[in-house]
Amino acid sequence: MNVVLEVVAPVFAIVALGWAAARYGFIDAAGFRGLNAFTFTLGAPALLFLGGITAQAGGGQAALAFFCGTAVLYAAALLAGRGLLGLALSPAGLFALNASFGNTVMMGIPLVAAGFGVQAMPVMLAILALHSMVLLGVATVVAEIGLHERAPLPRVLWATVRGVGRNPIVMSVLAALVWRSIGLPAPPGVLRHTLELLGAAAPPVALFCLGGSLLGFNARAAWRETTAVLVLKLLVMPLLVWGACRLLAVPDEQAAVAVLVAALPTGANAFLLAQRYRVAAEQSGAAVLLGTLLSVVTLSALLVWLR
Repeated sequence: MNVVLEVVAPVFAIVALGWAAARYGFIDAAGFRGLNAFTFTLGAPALLFLGGITAQAGGGQAALAFFCGTAVLYAAALLAGRGLLGLALSPAGLFALNASFGNTVMMGIPLVAAGFGVQAMPVMLAILALHSMVLLGVATVVAEIGLHERAPLPRVLWATVRGVGRNPIVMSVLAALVWRSIGLPAPPGVLRHTLELLGAAAPPVALFCLGGSLLGFNARAAWRETTAVLVLKLLVMPLLVWGACRLLAVPDEQAAVAVLVAALPTGANAFLLAQRYRVAAEQSGAAVLLGTLLSVVTLSALLVWLR
């Protein structure tokens, strides 16, 4: 419990600071829009690009099991959002993203290191290397199609390609994948340190902006979607990944890391994407906040069981 609290408490402290800054007028709406733009266009892409080109090898089997479980959950949540909740395609895509996209950077890395030691980090990084590219890329495509679904098919395809190409987060991960696939060397010291500084700012600034957006937030307006997301993300997803690990005969040590990462609450990048497209931002914000709060209990219990 102490390990989880040490990771979760700073998250809530930063969110609370963002709320206070908005509530007492230290930063106005234009200031928060600027911070959001910085995080989405510079901070998060730098973090993901650097992580993608420097991730260590290993953990591929566990990563495969993780993404098998993630794919099943995303598809099921997308269909449920459309059919059971009656959402349009874009909100349904964000609903599915909230249910499957975890806080792997701010919570995942320190929890895995504290729970299983540095020897478990290759598994964590193997998952992290594709986590954002796969989920944010798919969510961006779904959002673009949803926003242009009534247009002629060629226009829909062109708008989707253009929207994905303009998404700095997706393009940064694709750039990292190309960088590694052609075997380019590590970036020089000055560039690397610049990326490290930009990337280090992304998670706390994203949480600060989340806090600032809560001033006019009505949690009751999105209670159905939020409740469904919490059940899917904190309970169903780790069960699916655990089942995939058993089917693929993943070693117990690697499976434990994959299941723990699957049980992480919704990450702030899902909220950033919702803000970017102005779709279901309240649901994403509620999923991040309430999921992080409830995960103090669920992750503590899971860590005890896994260890």
